[in-house]
Amino acid sequence: MSETAADFVVLGKVADAYALQGVLRVHPFGDDPLAWKEMPVWWLRPDRDGAEWQPYKLRQCRLQGGSVLVGLDGIDDRTQAEARQGWLIGAPRAALPATGKDEYYWADLVGLEVVNEQGQSLGQVEGLIETGANAVIRVVDAAGTERLLPYVGAVVLAVDLQARRISVDWGLDW
Repeated sequence: MSETAADFVVLGKVADAYALQGVLRVHPFGDDPLAWKEMPVWWLRPDRDGAEWQPYKLRQCRLQGGSVLVGLDGIDDRTQAEARQGWLIGAPRAALPATGKDEYYWADLVGLEVVNEQGQSLGQVEGLIETGANAVIRVVDAAGTERLLPYVGAVVLAVDLQARRISVDWGLDW
């Protein structure tokens, strides 16, 4: 495989097995998981540093509730599906469509510094959480203080990938 781990964008995580035929229930990290049907090959890896991405040919993909049910060649029964619980779903960046204006892949936001309008650093983005209403960015500062900020226009004022910074309307003591 010519891609490195840095060339991949994480799209979701295997939540658990579904039924008996090796179908995976996937928690998507984005708002259009059915677009993934266009990817003939899906990439999975255990959620640990140094793990290798493994390609699987897509058999089936459908939405059910807030999850995506996925069938992949080589994962043919419940036991094989259960063995992949907690694994990450990803794709090579080159296989993904370009983002539009003010659209970002979650993986591009992780690690960015979050600074409020007063110029105070709130920490770095450690992850994102999808809630029913909107995404939430999880920000952790050097002291380990965690802040959960709604990823909405009233709070997130600007994202500058070049400067690796997100500007927010949020106080240090909120």
